Amino acid sequence: MSSLRVVPTWRHGQERLYVCLTDGRNIAWYDREAARVNLLSEDRREDVLDVLGPFLTGPVAVGPPPVPTPAELARLTLHPDDDLAPNRPGEALQIALDRDPGPAHRIRRDPRRRALEAEQTVGEALDRLDGAGWHTLHSVPLPGGDRVHHLLIGPGGLFAVHALYARKQRVTIADPMVTLGRRDPHPLLRRVRADADRAAYALTAEVHPILALVSPSDITTTLPPRDLRILTERDLDGLSRLGGTLKPADVEALHAMARDRHTWSKV
Repeated sequence: MSSLRVVPTWRHGQERLYVCLTDGRNIAWYDREAARVNLLSEDRREDVLDVLGPFLTGPVAVGPPPVPTPAELARLTLHPDDDLAPNRPGEALQIALDRDPGPAHRIRRDPRRRALEAEQTVGEALDRLDGAGWHTLHSVPLPGGDRVHHLLIGPGGLFAVHALYARKQRVTIADPMVTLGRRDPHPLLRRVRADADRAAYALTAEVHPILALVSPSDITTTLPPRDLRILTERDLDGLSRLGGTLKPADVEALHAMARDRHTWSKV
């Protein structure tokens, strides 16, 4: 009886099936779109094809992966539970709402759902940058229960993006204070910078903070933020035009490091 198991993953609508040992290590993967089974070792070739048999949709090429980079090999050694790349935008909030949806008779909308909508909107905008050589990780867990909402890695550098629901509200920025509508000011920019600083410590690389406002009616800046971008979800595609900071190999290496949950365990 085979000791292998098949673990499906999805990313931007594309499915890849990994073949794992009992300890979680990957030894092969099936790329359905490319009709190819990539083997990291020929030793288990027959076992791999046997366990993948029910999933194969036609003739496939079988062999070693085409010249894997060090970053790709690092990714393949990750246990699925430690790989943050499959995280959906707002992953932690979605799990929390699934566990505790809250009373159905509430008159006011659960603020967690507004926060989730913001993370999903910003996450979808960032994911659209993938074709331009960028990678985005969502809901990156930090010790103490904090999270980096989105970590963007690409030719223009690294960015820790904090999503804020501001639909039809006037936003006033007076560094470090952020005011939504008639609510009391809140020193949110300290949190945004702190998340970027913790990410920089984990990755030993400069990480730039971004506050992404979702659908504000107006933005007023009375005291310009230092070293921090204030963008709306419609502005995020402009980040794809940034470049000259990281080479493609550096982007892949940092992405491989950032997607490993253990990278974030001591920040």
